[in-house]
Amino acid sequence: MKEKENRLRPDHLIAAILLFTMASIAFVNILSRYLFHFSFAATEELTVNLFVWLTVVGTGIAFERGAQMGMITLYRFFPWALKRRVIIFSALASAALFIIVNIFVLQAVYYELTLFNAASAALGIPVWIYYMGVPFLSIFVFTGIYRDAATKLGALPPEKGGPPWRS
Repeated sequence: MKEKENRLRPDHLIAAILLFTMASIAFVNILSRYLFHFSFAATEELTVNLFVWLTVVGTGIAFERGAQMGMITLYRFFPWALKRRVIIFSALASAALFIIVNIFVLQAVYYELTLFNAASAALGIPVWIYYMGVPFLSIFVFTGIYRDAATKLGALPPEKGGPPWRS
């Protein structure tokens, strides 16, 4: 179990790289403002979009840790079978939400590629590149949802009088 905890995971690495990049951009911008009286205002656009990507990766990590919002007060009093159903329903509803988000983002990417061909105002980067980070990084959200549900289902005590393989 200890080996598993110490290995470098891609979602943690991506989150660290995004956070480091954002902090570096902000630091360089502050230094340039105070030392050279010049601001790299265009980098704010990059920082904002990296923040969106970091939020998506962080959401997956939060799901896996069970840190998403939940209502556990009533859940604790539920019988085993209902707890199991609530866990599965919660995971399916969470996954459905992110599927809907991805559908809308992919639709926006399609429109950007076919109709608008918009570029970002400050750096001139095609907008669809910023958008594509969301569905690509949503892989970590779906993984976190699955891991959270699997952990919670595995932590349920065996049902009394339930199937023999659950004992």
